[in-house]
Amino acid sequence: MSRLKFLFAALTCTVAGATAFAQTPIQTSGTLVIVPAFGEVKHANDQAILTLAVEEQDKDKAAAASRVNQKMKQGMDIVRKQDGDAVLSTRGYYTYAVYPEGQPQPRQSNKPPQPIAWRVGQYLDVKTTNLAGLPKTVSAVQSILSVNSLNFGLSDTTSRKLDAQRIDATYKNLNERIVSIARAMGRNPSDAVLDTVDFEGSGNYAQDAVSAAPKMMRTSMMAESDSVAEPSFEPGETTLTMRVVGKIKFR
Repeated sequence: MSRLKFLFAALTCTVAGATAFAQTPIQTSGTLVIVPAFGEVKHANDQAILTLAVEEQDKDKAAAASRVNQKMKQGMDIVRKQDGDAVLSTRGYYTYAVYPEGQPQPRQSNKPPQPIAWRVGQYLDVKTTNLAGLPKTVSAVQSILSVNSLNFGLSDTTSRKLDAQRIDATYKNLNERIVSIARAMGRNPSDAVLDTVDFEGSGNYAQDAVSAAPKMMRTSMMAESDSVAEPSFEPGETTLTMRVVGKIKFR
């Protein structure tokens, strides 16, 4: 019986000691806490970047180039007529030889292989905010040029307007997380002193989010036709995100 009393007393002391230890508050004065936060805003896309292309192939290099030059001029005139405020820029003018496939070259000659044709092409980028008239513009120009790609996004004006909203949303999220962390640590949020605010994580507290660039898709050239039915487009929306890292210390 005395042995049972001894074990019971020892167990009681152990439980009491553990309870007292668990109730001892962890000292957090002077603790430095790094808090990441995020914010985002969404807005309907109000800008389109349309890439048009023309490509010609001919045994006569000059003839192929002439047709490309003529079609590009015609295409630009059509776009300007349909959308006078669009910003046009040409790029990627190329000329390269086309060689026969699968034909062995003569061994007795050191001369380079002779091309059987020449391929000439050029690209035209069209930046516009006239999304309502975009289908009509594309339909009109497709009789001359082919559509290489079409991307929707936000205009510079809209992006600047949304920047303030994005900062507000991000800073609000930072404050909310600081309050939650303070309460989880058993501290009053008013005891937290914001030491550093690092927008966009420039201090390398968080890794950059790397998004894969969309692959460029090359479309086959369309045969010329008198008219092309209007396509249907849905511009969608863009989400702008921002991150911030805050360093807080507790009094």
